[in-house]
Amino acid sequence: MSELADGATRMPAEWEPHEATWLAYPHSGSDWPGKLSAVRWAFAEFVRLLSGRERVQLLVRDARDAERARSVLRRSGADPDQVELHLAPTDRSWLRDSGPTFVFRNRQLHAVCWAFNAWGRYDNWQADRSVGRYVANSSGAAFVEPKANGRIVVMEGGSIESNGRGTILTTEQCLLGNQRHARNPGLSRSAIERVLGDFLGATNVLWLGRGIAGDDTSGHVDTLARFVGRNRVAAIVETDRRDENYAALQENLRRLRGMRDERGRALEIVELPTPRPLWFDGYRLPASYANFYVANGAVLVPTFNDANDAAALRILRECFPDREVRGVHCVDIALGLGTLHCLAQQQPRAPERSGDG
Repeated sequence: MSELADGATRMPAEWEPHEATWLAYPHSGSDWPGKLSAVRWAFAEFVRLLSGRERVQLLVRDARDAERARSVLRRSGADPDQVELHLAPTDRSWLRDSGPTFVFRNRQLHAVCWAFNAWGRYDNWQADRSVGRYVANSSGAAFVEPKANGRIVVMEGGSIESNGRGTILTTEQCLLGNQRHARNPGLSRSAIERVLGDFLGATNVLWLGRGIAGDDTSGHVDTLARFVGRNRVAAIVETDRRDENYAALQENLRRLRGMRDERGRALEIVELPTPRPLWFDGYRLPASYANFYVANGAVLVPTFNDANDAAALRILRECFPDREVRGVHCVDIALGLGTLHCLAQQQPRAPERSGDG
C-alpha cells in the first residue's frame, strides 16, 4: 500500500492508550564509545519502568544479544512476561526515527514507514531502513509507504509531534533545511504539509525554527517542544543569554505564543528549563527534558544529575496530574545524542479496544 486513500486518518497523541512500546537493544559501540555497558543498564531501567505499565516489544540483533538482553533485564527487575524479544537487525537503537509512525485510518491501525537515511549523516542505515516494515508486519498494522514526487518520503518520528486532533508541530531546520543533510530536496513547505496531511491526517502544521546545539538530527522537535494537552505545549527555554541555544529557543517561544491549534485556539505554553550544558570529549550533547516519553499511566523523563532535574519533574507532574512522573538517569544515554523519546516508538491501542485510558 503506497498511500492512504480518502478517509479519516489520525495520528494519535502519545498520551492515548498504548498497545505496546517498541525498542531496540543498544549494541552500537560507536554511538556510546566506552559507555555501552553503562548504557545497557540505564536502558534496562527504562524497560523496567515501561514493563510495569505496558508490553515492550524489543528488537535484538541476534541470539547472542537476545541472551544478553534477557540477563540484563532480569537482573534489573523488568517483568519478563511483559517483554517480547524479536530477532531483527538494526544499525542503531533510535527506534523513534527508524520505526514507523502509527496512525489510525477509519479506526484501523496503519504503519507509515518513512525512508530512513540515518539523518543524512551516517553511512550505516541499511538495516534500520528495514525496521519499519518489520514492526508493521509484527504489529499487524497495514503497511503504508508514503510517497511524494514518485519517491518515498524521508522523515523521522522525532521530527513530528501530534496533539491527536490534526495539529502537527515540527521545525523548519529539519524538514525544510537546505543544508547538506536535507531530507527531501525539492519538496517545498506546502508539499511537506500535503505529505503530513495525506499520511498523518494533519490539518494544521505549526513550524518552529531551529533545534538545540549538539543535535545531529538537524532540529528534531522532540528535544524542543511537546504537546502535553490538546492545545498545551511544554517548551524548553534557556535563560542564560550567553548560551548558544538562547536565541533559537527564544525565537521558538515567540512563535509558539502566536500559534493556534486546529480549532483556532491559542496554544497554552508551559516553559521547561534546560540542564546545564552536558559535554563529552569537547562535544556538547543535546540534553533536554523535552525528550520525555509518555507511557500508559506514566511519564518517564530524562534527568542529568542537574539542579534543574527537580524543576522539570515538578512542571511535568503539573502537566500530567493523573500519571506517575518518574526521572530516568540519562547522562550515559545522552552520549549517543538522544535519550528516552528517541529510543521509543509507541504502538497505539486500536480504538475499538480502547478504554478511557
